[in-house]
Amino acid sequence: MKNHIKIKLKESVSPSFAYWQNILVDKSVATSCLHPTIDQIFSEFQVPVWVAQEYQSANEQWGTEELVTGLDRVYRLILQQDQEIPTQLIQKLSNLPIVEKVNIGQVAQADLPRLLPTPRKITTDARSRQAIYLEEAHQYSQGDPRITVAVLDTGVTLSHPELQEALIPGYDFVDILDGASKFVGDYLGYDEIPDDEVGHGTHVAGIIAGQGLSMPLGVVPKCKIMPVRVLGAMERNGKRVGAGLVDNINVGIKWAIDHGANVINMSLGIQHAGGGLPHQEVVDYAKQKGVTIVAASGNDGQEQFYYPGALPYVIAVGAVDEVGEMASFSTYGKHVSCVAPGTNIYSTYLENEYAFSTGTSHASPFVAGAVALMKSYALKQEIQLTDSQVKFVLKHSADKVCTKFKHPKAGFGRLNLIDALRLLEYRLSHDEK
Repeated sequence: MKNHIKIKLKESVSPSFAYWQNILVDKSVATSCLHPTIDQIFSEFQVPVWVAQEYQSANEQWGTEELVTGLDRVYRLILQQDQEIPTQLIQKLSNLPIVEKVNIGQVAQADLPRLLPTPRKITTDARSRQAIYLEEAHQYSQGDPRITVAVLDTGVTLSHPELQEALIPGYDFVDILDGASKFVGDYLGYDEIPDDEVGHGTHVAGIIAGQGLSMPLGVVPKCKIMPVRVLGAMERNGKRVGAGLVDNINVGIKWAIDHGANVINMSLGIQHAGGGLPHQEVVDYAKQKGVTIVAASGNDGQEQFYYPGALPYVIAVGAVDEVGEMASFSTYGKHVSCVAPGTNIYSTYLENEYAFSTGTSHASPFVAGAVALMKSYALKQEIQLTDSQVKFVLKHSADKVCTKFKHPKAGFGRLNLIDALRLLEYRLSHDEK
């Protein structure tokens, strides 16, 4: 992927341009002009670009939700040749009255928790599932195949027997040239094979929808998993980290929404590096579409903002240890909504194996699964549960860790699935009267 600049205008430009993925395949559909005042600046700095739409419309024409969030006004300006992007060029663009925001495409990096492969055993780590009262909650529901959880991560091992029943088609959005020598495995070319080479996304998916063959049942084994690969793997200081273009993560979020995701799990997070809050526009789109996003809070043990978890609409999840106390590594702050088990969690892994892993990355899918379980239970009664209803139930059913309504580290408290479903059952029956 060549360097690019992402620019959002205050008004859309007519006519529409080709989608950026199509341009990478066929340059004949590309154009080099966006708007006269913008084109003049690129000419001044001798930086030729191809102009593309950043997002693809869900249908033939832009829908109401896309227009409201301004996704039709976002463009990707792809450099036609390898060269540095002058800081002054970005500054001049940002000063134009027609420009809402502009930033250079950046690669985001996130530490990947270490996974420890281990022999399979169905009762291994029953403790974490018991902590959220999963067995009792399964008396209400084990999910519904009409509810889909998109896992935006390092991909999923598509052949794993624990996930075969749950998987539906996904997509691979990882395509990186900048620093490519540091990457391992597949880091080039968009395709429809979001296979996992790291194990992180596979582990997350198993927590959500594992079939219980050689591990505890997932939170919603009857729901569907949509694997969306947005992170590749690179070596840094002797360890692997997840890395992907921030803009491609955004495109992955929209793709998942447009392809029917009801819940999105993002066991990843990046810090704010200027140029607008990361993921804001597509999270706004998710809000318009009623799709719930759940994200890991982070693993630095400090009061810190990692995105998308720090955005107001997103459910940010921290981690507790084996005895239900706050994990020392769990990032905290006022944005954290709740906490779930996140230490030594047993789930699916590469090569159809299983592994333990620790981190808020593995607490988040417990909550994403809880959201899918609530939406499934309501759907069986022909009720479409809204995102605000989901958050109300989670907030008021969580086990408090202190006398305060919201704890600075644990949010509204520890996930309690059985109480969530009991409260949901009461609310649904009460609202019908």
